Amino acid sequence: MAYLHDDVLDLGLAELDVDATRLDICKTACPTTYTQATSTYTLGNKTSLNVGSPIARSPSGRKVVVPAITDGAVTGTDTAAYWALSDPGTSRLLAAGSLSAPQGVTNGNTFTLASFEIGIPGPA
Repeated sequence: MAYLHDDVLDLGLAELDVDATRLDICKTACPTTYTQATSTYTLGNKTSLNVGSPIARSPSGRKVVVPAITDGAVTGTDTAAYWALSDPGTSRLLAAGSLSAPQGVTNGNTFTLASFEIGIPGPA
């Protein structure tokens, strides 16, 4: 059986805890670059985000929790289907994925998003 100490898993997740301060909701496709996440596909964003520190994940591994958003600023009108976490200070896309359900948004409104987890499973 393989083994990885929690510190090994935490190092990858710590980047999200320390540097992921912007979350964008995105249309069309899952972004793979900072420009796609914050310009090409964005429909809105939340800045000054504080992702949690790495904690235990069930049944194994480690995770961080992205907090719920209640006041995201919508900047376009379309259907948001993806989220993207980025570090504006270094123009890096750090993580992206699908929303649990697509959400129609209208420019000028606010968006909400339930908290969600990003995890690294433990070795099998």
